[in-house]
Amino acid sequence: MDKDINDRVKNDSRERDLVRRLMVSVNRIDGIWYRLARKSGIKVNTLSLFFALDDGRPRTQAEICEEWLMPKTTLNTIVRECVEDGYIKLLPSYNVKEKLVKLTDKGRSYADEILALFYRVEDEAMGKTVLERGPDFIDSLELYTDNLKKEAGVKK
Repeated sequence: MDKDINDRVKNDSRERDLVRRLMVSVNRIDGIWYRLARKSGIKVNTLSLFFALDDGRPRTQAEICEEWLMPKTTLNTIVRECVEDGYIKLLPSYNVKEKLVKLTDKGRSYADEILALFYRVEDEAMGKTVLERGPDFIDSLELYTDNLKKEAGVKK
């Protein structure tokens, strides 16, 4: 029985170390984004909105909040600012209560300008990582995220 407990403690310790390494890496990635955003003169949450809309697909604010884990009030404020600045427009959606958020031509130009640095840096880092480790690490991270959601009881 003592061997089982020792093995479980070793496994827990090893898993704890792996989770810690992962969380430190995720926090470092967030910190790099934050620094690049400041260097670009844009707020991180505004940057997230531009990333969310960069694929050209209009989304509701609820969809953006869910996908990018942004508080609704924060996103609502950013959307209002971007509408005032002419970067995004609000369109009717399938849900009468919600509008679709979409980049305007001015917003598309601005997004292209500010996201260029981020995409260049990310593409270089991803290219080097995939060359060394292959693309499977993304699948593993997605699987870990799905398992973490299940264990945490998160529905969405």
